[in-house]
Amino acid sequence: MTDGTRHPLRVGLLGYGVAGRVFHAPLIAATGGLRLAAVVTADPQRRQQVADEHPDARVVDDAGALWADPDALDLVVVATPNSSHVTHARAALAAGLPVVVDKPLAATAADARALVDEADRRGVPLTVFQNRRWDGDFRTVRRLVEDGALGRVTRFESRFERWRPQIRAGWREGGSPADAGGVLYDLGAHLVDQAVQLFGPVDTVYAEVDRRRPGAQVDDDAFVALTHVGGVRSHLWMSAVTAQLGPRLRVLGDRAAYTCHGLDGQEDALRRGGRPDAPGWGEVTPDRYGLLGAGDDLRPTPTEPGRYQDFYAQVEAALRGDGPLPVDPRDAVRTVELIELAHRSAAERTVLTVPA
Repeated sequence: MTDGTRHPLRVGLLGYGVAGRVFHAPLIAATGGLRLAAVVTADPQRRQQVADEHPDARVVDDAGALWADPDALDLVVVATPNSSHVTHARAALAAGLPVVVDKPLAATAADARALVDEADRRGVPLTVFQNRRWDGDFRTVRRLVEDGALGRVTRFESRFERWRPQIRAGWREGGSPADAGGVLYDLGAHLVDQAVQLFGPVDTVYAEVDRRRPGAQVDDDAFVALTHVGGVRSHLWMSAVTAQLGPRLRVLGDRAAYTCHGLDGQEDALRRGGRPDAPGWGEVTPDRYGLLGAGDDLRPTPTEPGRYQDFYAQVEAALRGDGPLPVDPRDAVRTVELIELAHRSAAERTVLTVPA
C-alpha cells in the first residue's frame, strides 16, 4: 500500500447455497474494499455458478485448502448449514482469520458462548450476519422509536410469515438438533434480534411452538412473547403455514402506532440478480409506505431505504481499524439463549424468567 491506496481485502466464502449465493457473494462483490477471492463448494452445479457469476474467484472443494494458506485471505465468511457454523468458525479463528458467521451463530447457546470466548482469547475479529437489522421497515421503526413519534411504546408486534404447505427437502426441515432447523431458529433469529435491538434486555419469555404440516420433523409455526426489562412486550410470529399474512410490523405507543405490510424487498432483488450498488437500491415506493398515527388520523410515512450493503461496508472498515464490527457476537449469543428458552417454555407450557 505504498501508493496510499487501500487494496481490497480478500474474502473466502464457505458455502454457495442460498445464503452464500443470494446474500453474501453479491454483497461482498458490491463492497468496494472487498474482493471475493475464494469459494468453497464441492457441488458441481454450484461450482459452475461461481464460475459464471464470480469468474475471478478461486473455487475449492474443501475448507482445508483455505486453512492451509491463511495468508492468501483477509476474511472468511461461513455460509454453510447451521450444524457446521461452529466447526468452520473455529478453524478460521485458529488460522488467525477474521470471520463472519451467518445466523444463528450456533445451534446451542453453550457453543455460541464458547466460540465468542475463543475469538476473544485469540484476539481475532468475529461477527454475525444479522442482515435484517438493515431492513427498511426495521430502520423506519428504529427512527420512529428514537424520535419519540410513537410516545412510550407498549407493544411491538413482528411477523415473518410464509405460505409453504409442502415440506421442502433440505436440512432446514430436518429433525436433527444439530441442524438447528425449524422456523424458530431460522426466522426467530431475526425477529428476536430485532426486538432486543429496539427495546433492550428481556425479563421473561413465553412461547408456543408447533409442527402443523403432516410429517414435519421441526417446528413450522411459532409465537414468542418477550417482556423487556423496560416494560415493552414484544409479540413475535414466525410461520411457514400462514395462508393470509398479517402485518409485518405493528408498534403501539401511547401517542401513536405504526403499521406496515410486506417483507423488505432486498432479498427478492438479490434473488433476481440485483446488486446493492445499483441506483434506487432498497427504496420503497409510496404505495407501500406504512401508516403512522392514531384513530382515523393515519398518515403514510416514508420507509427508510433498506441497506444490506452497510453490513459488509462496516466489516471492511472495522478490519482496517476504522470503527466497530457491525454486530457484536454477544448479541448473537443472547439471541440463541432466548430461542432456547422459547423452546423450553413451549415444552413446559410456562413463562420462564431469563437468568441474570
